Amino acid sequence: MSNTAVDYLAISQQIEQLLVRQNLRGMATLQPHLRPGYILRAAKLINQCHGTVLIGTGFPVLDTFETDGPVGAIGLYQLLQKLGAKPVIVCGDPLYSALKADYQCYQITVNQYNALPAIAEAALAELNPQLVISIERPGFNTNKRYANMRGEDISARCASFDYFVTQASCPTIGIGDGGNEIGMGNLYQQVSALNITPCVTQCDELIVADVSNWAAWALAAMVSVLRDENLLSDANPLAILQYLSAKGSVDGVTRLNTLTEDGLAHTEGEQLIKDLCTVLQGAD
Repeated sequence: MSNTAVDYLAISQQIEQLLVRQNLRGMATLQPHLRPGYILRAAKLINQCHGTVLIGTGFPVLDTFETDGPVGAIGLYQLLQKLGAKPVIVCGDPLYSALKADYQCYQITVNQYNALPAIAEAALAELNPQLVISIERPGFNTNKRYANMRGEDISARCASFDYFVTQASCPTIGIGDGGNEIGMGNLYQQVSALNITPCVTQCDELIVADVSNWAAWALAAMVSVLRDENLLSDANPLAILQYLSAKGSVDGVTRLNTLTEDGLAHTEGEQLIKDLCTVLQGAD
């Protein structure tokens, strides 16, 4: 890639369209309401990071965690490491216990609803992040509770990351694929038209995708364009899925321990990565 005359905004919009082309849960209807170039703006925030970056993830399903979110969080973690930043995955159990041996993690307590703003304030002061990212993390609804895609109240199994985003003094990125995730408060009115209990928590830059994990690969692609190098060459979502499956993950749609994301075969994510690499070649 030669960045002498690269149209970054056009590439960003190309990637933004790729992320919602299947329109599995209405994200293609939300996307036009976002200011174009959000992938580029988020990638610029990531590209300039050399300090601590918090990555909040983990959507509880039954008594375990779903594959969508953690795969992308690990993908972002690997990207940030390459850039010289210090990523920290922020999550509650059982995901925290599954990841802590292999990744720098920070534990937030499940079903803790007292003093949440103070807890987040103390954590932010301790961790001093340069950027906060939320990927497929349940966000507060109007009742300050958490609901899944079926409308079930899952608050008892949720750790709370909302105040990490809203109280951060640094930029924040939210990634979601349904409307109940942190950041979707940016499009509260539009999400309210979907068949979901909308999240009210906002962020600086919202990224919508057919599968939240896929936004990680999209951001890696955009950072690749900015840096004139391919940071997707070793992207391996299947290996991450295998790692998580061995630790008890389930598909959020089927609720089965399979190498899938939101009911989709792992090859769907791999195809997106191939298409993103084609975009990189086009930027050459």
